[in-house]
Amino acid sequence: DLQICQHRAPTCCTKKMEESYQAAVRRERTQSIQALNFELKYMIVGHITAFQEAFESLLRFAENRTSSLFETAYRPMAKEAAEPVKELFTDISLYILGAETTVESAVLRFFDSLFPLVYSRLINPGITDLSEDYTECLRLTRQDINPFGHYSKNMVTELSKSLWASRMLSQALSLGIEVINTTEHAALSRECSRALVRMQYCPHCQGLTLIRPCVGYCLNVMRGCLASVSELDAQWREFISTLEYLTNEMAASHELEVALSGIWSSVNEAILHAQLNGPQLSATVDKVCGQPKQQEGNLSSASIVPVKEVTETKTFVMPHTSLNTKRREFISYMKRSRTFYASIAERLCDGDLVMRDSSTCWNGEDVV
Repeated sequence: DLQICQHRAPTCCTKKMEESYQAAVRRERTQSIQALNFELKYMIVGHITAFQEAFESLLRFAENRTSSLFETAYRPMAKEAAEPVKELFTDISLYILGAETTVESAVLRFFDSLFPLVYSRLINPGITDLSEDYTECLRLTRQDINPFGHYSKNMVTELSKSLWASRMLSQALSLGIEVINTTEHAALSRECSRALVRMQYCPHCQGLTLIRPCVGYCLNVMRGCLASVSELDAQWREFISTLEYLTNEMAASHELEVALSGIWSSVNEAILHAQLNGPQLSATVDKVCGQPKQQEGNLSSASIVPVKEVTETKTFVMPHTSLNTKRREFISYMKRSRTFYASIAERLCDGDLVMRDSSTCWNGEDVV
């Protein structure tokens, strides 16, 4: 009653043993592919972690630098500006990680929140009543009167160029892991599991436990079993090319490190622009939002912030972990894995599975 290991010679197998062998080859095939995938997956997961750590390190660096700008140059609004600054960098982090948001919406929301503070603390420091309605009116007016000039749009442009490639790379690496995980659990067809039993276990039914498959025979069986997986070859090569393109984009002129560390400068320029155009802005705001309550008497000189160029007083050191080095190491490794899916059958037939350097091997029917 044997279905797979049928042979004219006496046998020590039963139908139940054949079923056990089929379960064994399924398990072994999954394990052998997992072993092949392990190094590749380990490298990708390692670099996802390394990139994310480097991104977070750069974001913290840029956020600290921007917070320091308010603490040193614009102290009257430093406390209230802390939340908008934090929100801006949280939004940037979420964008890089693939959230449904845009750099433009994050930056413009930041400037919407910043304008009421700049207007009431720097341009008109005598305002005492900043009601919710008046604050909201200032936020909405910001979009029409553009108090920060071209600096807000420039910041959107610079960040969009550098963050786009980082976002795409983050998504591409996650996709790579998904592909590898899926191939590990690709179902074996009935024909494939029978062919694997015939190749690996049918010799045992005749007591030939030490004989192993011939190389050519193994390759034929594995290529048949892995036809669907090896079809990924063209797409995997394209995927590697895309990773290479994205890493080059990240290292191009609009570099992530430079764009993030320059946020404080863009914010400073934007605030200076608003201060210099204070009288015109006040006249427009008064027409649209009405006149807010002013403090009685003379303003103390301490509450007025003079318009001045700000130079950094704190020394900031860029994070040591260079993204460029990580990019180069990663893409060099990934380029070597270009033929990963094309050569999967050859690698599964390598090592202990087949008989090498010997005059005898199993061809599926007999010892040859």
